[in-house]
Amino acid sequence: MNSGISRRDFLGTAAASAAFTIVPSYVLGGSGVVAPSDKITLAYIGTGTQGLREMLPLLAAPEIQIVSVCDPSKYAVGYRDWGRDSLLKEIRSALGKPDWNTEGVIPGGREVAKDIVETCYAAKRPGGTFAGCSAYADFRELLDKEKDLDAVKIMTPDHLHGVISIAAMKKGKHVIMHKPIANRLEEARLVIDTAREKGVATHFMPWDANGSMEQILAWIKDGSLGTLREVHNWTNRPVWPQYTSIPTDTPAVPEGFDWDLWLGPEAARPYHPNYTHMVFRGWYDFGGGSMADMGHYSLWSVFNALDLGAPTSVEPRLSHTCDFNDVVPRRTRNDFSFPTASVVRFKYPAKGDRAAMELTWYDGGMRPPTPPELEEDNKELPPEGLMFVGDKGKAFAAFFLENPRLIPEKRMQGRPAAPARRQPGPGEVSPGLRLWMAATRGGPQSPGSFLNAGPITEAVNLYAIALRTGRKLLYDSENRKITNVPEANKYLSREYRKGWEPQSL
Repeated sequence: MNSGISRRDFLGTAAASAAFTIVPSYVLGGSGVVAPSDKITLAYIGTGTQGLREMLPLLAAPEIQIVSVCDPSKYAVGYRDWGRDSLLKEIRSALGKPDWNTEGVIPGGREVAKDIVETCYAAKRPGGTFAGCSAYADFRELLDKEKDLDAVKIMTPDHLHGVISIAAMKKGKHVIMHKPIANRLEEARLVIDTAREKGVATHFMPWDANGSMEQILAWIKDGSLGTLREVHNWTNRPVWPQYTSIPTDTPAVPEGFDWDLWLGPEAARPYHPNYTHMVFRGWYDFGGGSMADMGHYSLWSVFNALDLGAPTSVEPRLSHTCDFNDVVPRRTRNDFSFPTASVVRFKYPAKGDRAAMELTWYDGGMRPPTPPELEEDNKELPPEGLMFVGDKGKAFAAFFLENPRLIPEKRMQGRPAAPARRQPGPGEVSPGLRLWMAATRGGPQSPGSFLNAGPITEAVNLYAIALRTGRKLLYDSENRKITNVPEANKYLSREYRKGWEPQSL
């Protein structure tokens, strides 16, 4: 098995080598300050709660200047978050303004984002004023009008990731994007192909949270696990509602919210808040489900280290709901929203020195059976984690591949624990983003480039199709075709609304 260069080794080499300068010297002005003409000018597309939260470290980065924000929602209306005041407190802390407010509602929308940007930059200027951030509802207008733009960061719902990134890369813009690359397999491939063709610097943000597979590979190599046969990964997601029926009421569209722009490439339908802020991920049209949300974080390193390509089969087991047809109970037919809970098994063929193996994903509270090795230690599986099963032993790790250990505990006697991974502090730019910055200045593509995310992206999209059909799928990756359920192939791509086709952007 070829793990390639590990994340830790890569960063260690980068830090140790004077030849690799994360911020090139020509970018720095006097006294270590980045000259305005050498800053990376960036447009921030998607200013919901998570968008605003992840904007704050970028505002603190002297190498980046946010010059524009974009969102179909103008005002802070209808947003939800993990805590009623948590985001407000984070923004106040980052701005150094304890009285910054959004009038009792959760922050969100492009006007709030514009105010955050200008307030932050004003505080860094001698005169205390700044008014250099534009705001748009439509990313296409932004890309047409902002002529001096270097890059974009995409923080929209999943169904917009592909079309926005393709449009930006066609105009030569560098791209940072949150997961998934796209929520359709063919669209994701087009994103990756466009990145390769245009040669722009791309960064897929889940890489920043990926852990190291070094220890697991070492145990396979020294025989502690024997031949790897299975990988199991489970999450506590979803932690949002996954609705079992399509909304039938038609509430008014909130003031300042362009519903048509939010729908983007997806088919027109009446507005409903149950489609939008914080809950979009539960719908097949707009999201990618729990695996798209969390699997990129836990599994991207696994895919790279084990050299997993495309699966030969994908087999789902999923929860269902029932209602009544008059007085007769019936199972609800649902191909519009992800199930409350699922288990999806992928089979991968042998490759190189790696034997054929299975990867199983669990969500909605599902987990593998507690292995005898943990029962020996009088323990059970936690709500999230990873387990590696070989024919001679098992290893367990926390969800982000942290604290890997052989089980039972007696097998770790005399073995040093894996070193803990340092996390970026509040307001600190991630190592992955630093590497992306260097790539925008002519350095090599970062390990988090879109170009390295093909296999995990393919798995995440096949997961959604398997759940949507409820069928075991046999997959021919060379021809990008599901061979045993022909009707499932329609879910490999989407039907684009007129004007939203990738080739027209």
